[in-house]
Amino acid sequence: MAKWFEMRRGGNFTEIGRACGISPVLARVIRNRGIIGAEETERYLRGTTKDLRSPFDLPDIEKAAELLRSAAENGKWIRIFGDYDVDGICSTYILTRGLRSAGARVDFVLPDRMRDGYGLNERMIGEAVKAGVQAIITCDNGIAAAEPIRRAKEAGLTVIVTDHHEVPFELQENGIRRQILPEADAVVEPKLVRADGTPETPFQDICGAVVALKLMQVFCEPEHPERVFETRKELFSDLIAFAAFATVCDVMPLTDENRILVRYGLREAEHTANPGLKALIRVQGLEGRRLTAMHAGFILGPCLNASGRLDSAERALRLFTDCTDPEEAGRAAQELRELNESRKSMTEQGLRESDELIAKEHLADDKVLVLYLPDCHESICGIVAGKVKEKYYRPTFVMTDAENPDRLKGSGRSIESYDMYGEMNRVSDLFAEDQGRKLFGGHKMAAGFTIPRANLDAFRERLNGNCRLTETELTEPLYFDMVLPPSALSESMIEEFDLLEPCGNGNRRPLFACRNMTVLSALEMGKNHNALKLMVEDESRARWQALWFGNLKSVRDSMDGYYGTGTYESLLRRNPVCTVRGHLAYQPNCNEYRGRRTIQLILKDMIWI
Repeated sequence: MAKWFEMRRGGNFTEIGRACGISPVLARVIRNRGIIGAEETERYLRGTTKDLRSPFDLPDIEKAAELLRSAAENGKWIRIFGDYDVDGICSTYILTRGLRSAGARVDFVLPDRMRDGYGLNERMIGEAVKAGVQAIITCDNGIAAAEPIRRAKEAGLTVIVTDHHEVPFELQENGIRRQILPEADAVVEPKLVRADGTPETPFQDICGAVVALKLMQVFCEPEHPERVFETRKELFSDLIAFAAFATVCDVMPLTDENRILVRYGLREAEHTANPGLKALIRVQGLEGRRLTAMHAGFILGPCLNASGRLDSAERALRLFTDCTDPEEAGRAAQELRELNESRKSMTEQGLRESDELIAKEHLADDKVLVLYLPDCHESICGIVAGKVKEKYYRPTFVMTDAENPDRLKGSGRSIESYDMYGEMNRVSDLFAEDQGRKLFGGHKMAAGFTIPRANLDAFRERLNGNCRLTETELTEPLYFDMVLPPSALSESMIEEFDLLEPCGNGNRRPLFACRNMTVLSALEMGKNHNALKLMVEDESRARWQALWFGNLKSVRDSMDGYYGTGTYESLLRRNPVCTVRGHLAYQPNCNEYRGRRTIQLILKDMIWI
């Protein structure tokens, strides 16, 4: 179970609530998201595209737009190089659609995950040169592709890099990081910093698709790019929908302008004219519904990712660029849905194998989990690592066999207190090499790598030997907004919480705590018994239905550990002698069944007392 912390940011919530037309409870929840005062609260609640940051905040964006305009006007062949995930697919679509709207001669190439790996490579450049391409633009990659870009420049190509990943650097003697940029004609990258280490861009946490969207704003309206949502409404209503999906699926924080982009973009997606996107929404059963960040991140986005993992990302991209007939689009969208179902089955198998390996090799006490799963599909190592990380709350690396029998390929996912990329740099000698370049990359929370098979044990030992995480840091923190008994809830208050949408990374749904609740009964639900329905009672004898989704074993173990073995089973049998009491962390929800609406509690954690 987690370690609980109550958020206590101050403010006059009654006054802010009155000024913004919301309840004091919601005003406090919004303050807990880092929003200060009535003016910021109003922008948080009702910001529009007019409140987006200026595209001119991004370095080289005017230069990049001018190079693209010149290429388009002179009939040069432009090739877009994207990536195989949702952000890469969406950013490629945004550039393709925006450039073609101006009559540019443009095509695109997405790397094959298995053959090419991440990003631009020299083979792709060689093919572009051979085909007669005259200008290239990257999106969601390119900032670390120094050698391929050098080759492109030597061949006489115009090169524009748009990316949002960490910039490669070298550590100088004074401890300052010196960023190393590719020798492109323009580099549009929000992570660039000045010589003194301060960011060039006021808000850096945007995805590749948002960088592409901002570039298309300047490309289409060089003097007043903020006007495109009015002057080019049809085009930019389409583009911002894809920027919204990418922002959610690339797990960007839903703060600042990202919140506006996603809220506005999801509204546009609901009424999209794009046959491919419309078909994908339909086959996933979301037609006519209000789209949320949850729909984008957990229902629609995974279908795009599945194409890049199990087939070709270009299949997903061409759903949006090429499918103009609704029936054709429907068939293509259904194929993506089926690919994602296969991916889900493979992920579940990978998680089972991870649990078995952790138990067999006694790895549960390791501070850093390093797992070799020979039967895991290479493309889902990252998903499995993320699931394992969530379950055990440990930095997790998952590896599987590579094409080269002497090598393993893998992905890692981290927890907040562990700088994964930094720790990998400390053992960089263990990674495989290609043309003098070490085969690993990433950032604080995630990474990908290739390692010689012979170095597997040393990788596990050295990562754990270097790890200085304390038990407190290895205990998941749970931050709740305030103590709020369920009796204080109402349907109108729960509906008001919808004003917080879009919710996700950096802007979660409200989480409350209630004290001294008695659990009267429990019922396991679901085909795989992965949900638990509890009837709970407060001190005034009012009763509430509470639901727990996920790991039932953790509930059983914690309950039996506190009250004694067999307590959980007694509760399932509704044994009247069994008394279980605790503090609950919950998110409120309205459940509608046969026309009757009731308030229920979605449980996130429990502390037995």
